[in-house]
Amino acid sequence: MRLIIKVFLLQILAFLVFGGDIHCQASTRGLTFVVREASYTRLCSTKNILTVNGQFPGPTIYAMKEETIFVDVYNKGKENITIHWHGVTMPKYPWTDGPEYITQCPIQPGSKFRQKIILSFEEGTLWWHAHSDWTRATVHGAIIVYPKNGTKYPFHKPNAEVLIILGQWWKKDVNEVRDEALATGADANASNSLLINGQPGDLLPCSKSGTFKLTVDHGKTYLLRIINAALQEALFFSIAKHKITVVGTDGSYTKPLTRDYITIFPGQTYDVLLKANRRPDHYYMAAKTYAEVPIAGNRFYDNTTTTAIVQYRGYYTPSSPPSLPHFPAYNDTNASVQVMASLRSLADVEHPCNVPLSTSTKLIYTVSVNSYPCVNNSCEGANGTRSAASINNISFHTPTVDILEAYYYNISGVYGDKFPSVPPLVFDFTADYLPLLYQLPSTGTEVRVLEYNSTVEIVFQGTNLVAGTFHPIHLHGHSFYVVGWGFGNFDENRDPLRYNLVDPPFQNTISVPANGWAAIRFEASNPGVWFMHCHVERHLTWGMETAFIVKNGKHPEAQMLPPPSDMPPC
Repeated sequence: MRLIIKVFLLQILAFLVFGGDIHCQASTRGLTFVVREASYTRLCSTKNILTVNGQFPGPTIYAMKEETIFVDVYNKGKENITIHWHGVTMPKYPWTDGPEYITQCPIQPGSKFRQKIILSFEEGTLWWHAHSDWTRATVHGAIIVYPKNGTKYPFHKPNAEVLIILGQWWKKDVNEVRDEALATGADANASNSLLINGQPGDLLPCSKSGTFKLTVDHGKTYLLRIINAALQEALFFSIAKHKITVVGTDGSYTKPLTRDYITIFPGQTYDVLLKANRRPDHYYMAAKTYAEVPIAGNRFYDNTTTTAIVQYRGYYTPSSPPSLPHFPAYNDTNASVQVMASLRSLADVEHPCNVPLSTSTKLIYTVSVNSYPCVNNSCEGANGTRSAASINNISFHTPTVDILEAYYYNISGVYGDKFPSVPPLVFDFTADYLPLLYQLPSTGTEVRVLEYNSTVEIVFQGTNLVAGTFHPIHLHGHSFYVVGWGFGNFDENRDPLRYNLVDPPFQNTISVPANGWAAIRFEASNPGVWFMHCHVERHLTWGMETAFIVKNGKHPEAQMLPPPSDMPPC
């Protein structure tokens, strides 16, 4: 079933003006998403997967800055579903943000829910995905937000733009993979392949005919909109013998940053410019996993290389095989942070940087992989334990009534509001050897309440419990400034002196380095209930999540809007 888009011809033409003035007003329009199973073949095997409108990856939403879009989501599948608009802050309207049992109960099979997407300051590449179970492995797609009327890109007009969605493919149903891991307590099995635009690439069996191909003209410039929709893997991305220039991330522009490769963590997006300035030939565009040392022998990562082909137009004999890019070692943590370390906001008159220079609320949150003991060490996690994860040593317990409705309608007993401001247990978080006692988290459904317009700093501190690994933390309802990061333990006296309060990047997902820390700042000016979690799906399943309740302001324009009439029932 094709995506039904009710738009004016003028709007469609405006979307084709890459970087030029856009001469139409932001509007309100409607789309239809039909969630259903469809049959797809990859890696010589065929299986049914959950899709939107029969597409994998799903349909792209094209919009303009400050536009409002309604999406009618019909669930014609066999399981519950929710849809989240990743990076859209949804001002004063958390009701259709999407995370299951946080802002809504799921859309049940045979049901429909009209979701409103309210765009505000976002501009660039965002994305949408399922936010229930592991269905986002196949239920995802792009949101492309163009500059509003009378404005243009803050870089030279590209000749064309290309969407690149990175993902993962399992030969079996991903929810079966999840259920098997939960039943045994083990880490989940690695995917069988990485993907570029739904295809493994021609290095893998039975994939040659479907390999994505980008045809370019020598001398022209292409805007690549890159999304990491993978469930588990951080990815090195590169194009053989070509440099790429980062000009935006997470729906916000950056100062140009030219590199041989980028590292894109789960949930993140990058806008990069590719100049087709090499000898006409065929070159591989490729992505490969960045991962640390396996966790106690159980953490397997996808070690395949997914490829697409950049092919120059013209008459020549292409190299066979095409050139592959050079990647860092799979476990090169220093290489993995090089782009993150160099990102800077544009911070000009048209794109101001409004980082809070002082903060009223300071929080320190540890992010940890944990474990629960099993009788006779009978589970298949590290040392016979059951795998878990936590923030500030609390492994989140998902309620059966969504927190937003419980808050709005004063339903008691659904959640607690005593999430700790600092780690309840202080130790050398990144030490090589830590007592097994520290691995055991508590369990609860605790959230943090923030005053309206409070200025918030959160320091995310990674730990070496079970094993140190990266954690891409995503905050719903707010983007934030990444003011600092480092390896080892955060030093509250020394490290803030090195914060970047001039032009820090403005993001919605930041990866806490393995055995390191990252500091963010934002203004809590969006009333509602907003989820915060690790975007590595198994860590989310294990409990690395919490939520913020941002209270209403005093005036009506600073207060949460009422719910829609068709909220899915619990």
